[in-house]
Amino acid sequence: MLRLWNLLIPRPKMRRYALLDSLGVCRALREASQPPAQFGWVEVRSIRPHWLGRALPTDEIIVRSARPRHPLTALSA
Repeated sequence: MLRLWNLLIPRPKMRRYALLDSLGVCRALREASQPPAQFGWVEVRSIRPHWLGRALPTDEIIVRSARPRHPLTALSA
């Protein structure tokens, strides 16, 4: 029954985040459906508890582009 319920009401996709300090050291890990609002959180590919207190591997950071997915087209007058 639970599987049927999960099919009818999809859950938001959970994404993983790490909080980095000014030196790039991981201070916290979080899994959430929305990006954290505070400054310093970056999206990562996976969560590894041994990153806490250490520098985060750069290949684990997901870089999102600031461009919109669909380019805006200018309307002609």
